Amino acid sequence: MRRSLLLAAALCALLIPRVLPAQSFTPRTIEFTGAPAIPTADLLAASQLQPGRPITMDQLRAHVQLLIDSGLFDDLHYNINGPALVIALTPSTQVFPARFVNLPIPAGPALDAQLHAQFPLYHGRVPADGSLLTGIRTALEQILSAHGLQATIRAVPFTDPKAQAITAMDFSVYIPDVLIGPIHIDAPAATPEIAAGLQAIASQLQGQPYDRIGSPDLIRTSLLVYYRDRGFLDCAVQPTLQPAVEVAIDQVAHAIRVPFAVSVQPGPLYHVASIQLAPGLAVTQAAFDTASTLRPGDPADLTRIRPALDFITRQYRDTGHVRAQVSLTPSIDRAHATVAYTIAVDPGPVYNMGRLAIENVSGTLRGEMLAAWKMPAGAVFNESAIMAFFSDRKLSSDRKLNDDLLRTFATVNPKYILHIDDTTKTVSVDLILTAKSQAPQ
Repeated sequence: MRRSLLLAAALCALLIPRVLPAQSFTPRTIEFTGAPAIPTADLLAASQLQPGRPITMDQLRAHVQLLIDSGLFDDLHYNINGPALVIALTPSTQVFPARFVNLPIPAGPALDAQLHAQFPLYHGRVPADGSLLTGIRTALEQILSAHGLQATIRAVPFTDPKAQAITAMDFSVYIPDVLIGPIHIDAPAATPEIAAGLQAIASQLQGQPYDRIGSPDLIRTSLLVYYRDRGFLDCAVQPTLQPAVEVAIDQVAHAIRVPFAVSVQPGPLYHVASIQLAPGLAVTQAAFDTASTLRPGDPADLTRIRPALDFITRQYRDTGHVRAQVSLTPSIDRAHATVAYTIAVDPGPVYNMGRLAIENVSGTLRGEMLAAWKMPAGAVFNESAIMAFFSDRKLSSDRKLNDDLLRTFATVNPKYILHIDDTTKTVSVDLILTAKSQAPQ
């Protein structure tokens, strides 16, 4: 460790030559300078110094070494001025907020107070190394052990990817895994269909890695999306970490499972006032209305409009607009619990056909397919034309070639992979044919 009292000791030997190592003196007052953010009472407690108590120079060095060892200070020197002991501190620049990443018990003011009572220098921040960092890590393991949870905690620096600098020290349970446990959802007046959907979401989330901040957000977002997609636009969801006594170790999976209680207030069910396409779209209102099963007056169930939005997307992708973005903007009337939707499209640039690669076929079949392919390089890209190729009954004017391809296509499962090049504005296609008997089940 680069922190040392050697220089300070030499300086003090010059400043106070009349006090020998074995001699004692009694500081009537003890003053700390250079670290105004840390209360004097905490510095006294951490150094175990007491005004009015006799102390030798060797003892003084041992006491102030406790401050240096904490890691919070880069330098320290002291001066005896009559009855006053003055200790000058130089705070370390490598001190960061402590974050408790996946601690399976509530973290907040109560935990901070508990840690501060044991480590007076802890005020929510820890050094990159030193006894305070080690002490907090050990104390957290002991706190978990008191709840019946045997765990190993590690402390690692968190580097902000944007700032490219360390911005926090993350304390996390390293062994065993900490996972989301049972999720109890209190959803008043939920229909059997909604209740089944909520149970499916809870089952999907259980077993995922637990994060003290991320997991409640994940639960909240998942349930909000589910409810709002079904017309409950004012839904409120509040996940709460269950008390520590309910956290349990899964002896089979060797993991800590953290349970949640979730309160759901669905609010009113909104109905559709209207669904209008913005002017100038490539799809007419009539065509959209035919594709959509959601009508004015229906509950605002977005699961019923998504197929129609996909229909719009396909129309644009079939005319080369492979980056087209379809947006659905709601206009909410809370007084009448209705919502009017406007659909707009950002078509983006037109892309052309790039290369065509045909995989998992013989050289002869590849040549026959290339000869019959109807979207040459440089043509406007049409995604629907890919699968239409395999259902086309007139692939070639050559009857024998046409019949050979039709027989082959009847025995395979085709799929394709698109490679979109935003620089050249081209789309290359990989066609993959798999014999139906070999297709994954």
